[in-house]
Amino acid sequence: MSRDKPRVSIGLPVFNGEDYIEQALESILAQTYRNFELIISDNASTDSTSKICHGYADKDPCVRYYRNEKNLGGPANYNRTFDLSTGEYFKWAAHDDVIAPDFLLKCVQVLDRDPEVVLCHPRARIIDEQGAVIEDYDVHLRTDSPQPHVRFHDLIWVRHWCLQVHGLIRRSALKMTPLHGEYASADRVLLIQLALLGRFHEIPEYLFFSRRHGQQGSRLVHDLHSYATWFDRTKKGQFQAPASKLVLQHFRAVRDAPLSPSERARCYLSGLFRLGKYLTILSKDVTVPVRLMLRRPK
Repeated sequence: MSRDKPRVSIGLPVFNGEDYIEQALESILAQTYRNFELIISDNASTDSTSKICHGYADKDPCVRYYRNEKNLGGPANYNRTFDLSTGEYFKWAAHDDVIAPDFLLKCVQVLDRDPEVVLCHPRARIIDEQGAVIEDYDVHLRTDSPQPHVRFHDLIWVRHWCLQVHGLIRRSALKMTPLHGEYASADRVLLIQLALLGRFHEIPEYLFFSRRHGQQGSRLVHDLHSYATWFDRTKKGQFQAPASKLVLQHFRAVRDAPLSPSERARCYLSGLFRLGKYLTILSKDVTVPVRLMLRRPK
């Protein structure tokens, strides 16, 4: 790493990640682009995560390890890694994912070349617990369109897994957003907020490997209400209306974005035309709590 302030910051939030974090760290430290810092924020892990991370921090000066005294919750820990960073470009890394050696190099080249791009990401493959490729993730979103309403349209209409949030992002763009919100599917809203600020660029190479395993939150819950409780355990048993909150955040993102009047109107229209989907989502804020209240106690 350069002795000057690193151009790239990688934030790795983790809680009890002993099973996969070494593979994630090895892939990051094997990058061909070396002017980066790696910030690990340990959310009060109770397994051997702390010992593993301390070992890497002791060996490599680009690794900075922080441990929270108590679990702050997922969103706050994600945001803490950004707050601790200094780089011009920023990337979130999951403790169970892997990146190819040229990930940073090729993303930095794109962002250096085109100031209109706010986020650069490669194509992704899905891997299993052992690291074997399950499938190629080939969902195409028109987030490279010069028109904000087109980018917004695809992010709310096309079914996707929000993998772009693990791309390399301009710090200046991230600072214009609220970062990760403390509600279910906040990563989806963050992508919308970024897309309304500028274009995304997809590198046509498979340089990102997203792991699927049984301990992921998305695999442990089966509906948006369960996910909201898993996301913020302090609100367990409370009426949260997560679907309504998610829809509201979509429209707030349009309201707060620096758009021309015509682009803002087109984004609102795109959301309104998607009203059928929204009504289906919003109905769950009523039907799910009612079903839970009517369920017989075991």
